Amino acid sequence: MYRLIACDLDETLLRKDKTVSLGNRKAIADFEAAGGIFVCATGRPFWTAEGTLKEIGQYRRKGSYVISFNGGAITRNEDDKLLFFAGITYEQADNLFVKGKQYDVCQHIYTLDTVWAYNMNPGEMDYLNGRQAFTEFDHEDLSFLKGQDIVKCLYENTDTDYLHRIAKELDPMTADMDVSYSSNRYLEFNKKGVNKGTGLQHLASILGIDIKDTIAIGDNYNDLSMIKDAGLGVGVANTVEEMKPLCDVVTEHTCEEDGVAEVIYKYALNQ
Repeated sequence: MYRLIACDLDETLLRKDKTVSLGNRKAIADFEAAGGIFVCATGRPFWTAEGTLKEIGQYRRKGSYVISFNGGAITRNEDDKLLFFAGITYEQADNLFVKGKQYDVCQHIYTLDTVWAYNMNPGEMDYLNGRQAFTEFDHEDLSFLKGQDIVKCLYENTDTDYLHRIAKELDPMTADMDVSYSSNRYLEFNKKGVNKGTGLQHLASILGIDIKDTIAIGDNYNDLSMIKDAGLGVGVANTVEEMKPLCDVVTEHTCEEDGVAEVIYKYALNQ
């Protein structure tokens, strides 16, 4: 039996209205009743998952965890204790921020307790509404964050081809970083070797679970590392087309149609 499921949130577990369907909630409860551990794995900060944790009955619950910041942090839900953290340097963040001002992008800089947002636009504000709070700023550089732990940075633009071109131009600057894409709008920068896959590996090790006894479910490129590393890597039906051949299996159902429940019942509970 698969003992641990790591599941992406946006466009995977969550529907477009940012909620967890009743079908997915029941499947998660059935998996946990059978002794399994279901873990939210998100690129967002762990504290933005609070609403989802309440929906699936994991808020402040002992024995439950969140992988956040694309694997940059692992927290224990019962007390938000940080079990693992790996961030980028101030110099890396500041260089990315200054360079990013040359592009047509919104920028997010993530500390452990705040999402700092630069050059916000109405579409991004709408997308973040109900997902995560942010604090806008307008500075020449990130000197105001010097001395703080910075987890990751990202650029936002809904033109994914444009983001890919930016990533190529930034290759020399980001050679020592982990670069990924998410939600068809983000180009993300983490510490080298930090991604959802290594986050899953760290949590499995903490819990004494063999990686072959894990399932990872996602829909976009920042999920690919955990999909590749898990015992079973699953893409929901709405997964980015180019990524589907890299998944072990792809569900028949999308995030709007209880795709996660399909995985749980078909592969974890063998029903």
